[in-house]
Amino acid sequence: MGLHMSNDPFLGQLRLKAHQQDSFLDRFHIDLPLLGGLMMLSAIAMVVLYSASGQDPSVLIRQFARLVLAVTVMVGVAHVHPRHLHFAGPFLYGLSVAMLLGVLLFGKISMGAQRWLDLGIIRFQPSELTKISTPMMIAWLLAQGQPPIRLKQFLLAGVLILIPTLLIAKQPDLGTAILVATSGVAVVFLAGLPWGYIFSLGVVALSLMPIIWHMLHGYQRDRVLTFLNPEADPMGRGYHIIQSKIAIGSGGVQGKGWLHGTQVHLEFLPESSTDFIFAVLAEEFGLLGCIGLLVAYVLIMARCLFIVTQTQDRYARYISGALTLTFFVYVFVNIGMVIGILPVVGVPLPLVSYGGTSTVTLLAGFGILMSIQTHRLQAKPANNL
Repeated sequence: MGLHMSNDPFLGQLRLKAHQQDSFLDRFHIDLPLLGGLMMLSAIAMVVLYSASGQDPSVLIRQFARLVLAVTVMVGVAHVHPRHLHFAGPFLYGLSVAMLLGVLLFGKISMGAQRWLDLGIIRFQPSELTKISTPMMIAWLLAQGQPPIRLKQFLLAGVLILIPTLLIAKQPDLGTAILVATSGVAVVFLAGLPWGYIFSLGVVALSLMPIIWHMLHGYQRDRVLTFLNPEADPMGRGYHIIQSKIAIGSGGVQGKGWLHGTQVHLEFLPESSTDFIFAVLAEEFGLLGCIGLLVAYVLIMARCLFIVTQTQDRYARYISGALTLTFFVYVFVNIGMVIGILPVVGVPLPLVSYGGTSTVTLLAGFGILMSIQTHRLQAKPANNL
């Protein structure tokens, strides 16, 4: 006597529920594991930001509004087919370079830096757009031919990366310039850069170090020297990193408790809601809180890497891999500078630090990843259970 599994009403209900869930997610092109990781990280951010802002509810309201806008942009980008994203790369790159030139000509100066375009209703930081447009442009270029990269492609990619990097460094914004360069270089490596090129690149970079050092602004050179010996000027250039280390160390394993961090609430810790927000988390939630935050980041990056491994199209693989690697560098640089293993370069903690343009840009990047994943699944033939 045989069992006819296909006629089992219980299995039929499960199959129907799974189909309804898939249809809902497919309609909005949402990758549920990635969305879950991002929402978990955003929830952590709101809790920490409330304390870091001095318990100012208006800061949370503004950040929540920006998050809603960023999620809307992410869903909108996820609806765009990767094929259309492919062809949009050169246009977005040209637009971002034009806006960077506009910043140099008539950008708004704030805290000694000229990084913003004032559009009346909002202020926009064009350098954030280049974190997406630059890898899209390089991926478009390198997807034209077959790997490995030819010398002509390699040189052209270098020029295309160098243009926005130098324009951003001119503002000056060394941290964002590094991230933009990283996003472009990541595509070049993913496209199969020959070892000869890698060795030559390393030699050229080392030979240019003295020139780059002299091109840096005085305060940027001071940051590097302070990184090497912050105690040399504890009340001046070394103040930020010393106070950050004190906050992190005083948190211990379990932390001092939410809203009980002395470094932030007694205003010893500078830039507590932006660049140094990780120190606030470490002081109030301790090592366990830091591990929880890192777990959220790891889950997000693991899902991104899974999407990268599933892509069949070279352009999709290049851009998804580059965005994932850039996100990792973003996290590594911020935490590294806060704990003192990297120089302070003014890079916020992704999706945790207070800010609007960076949040929108980051979620737009995740929208690209969702587009690649959901459109790939929709292209597969239906699988009957």
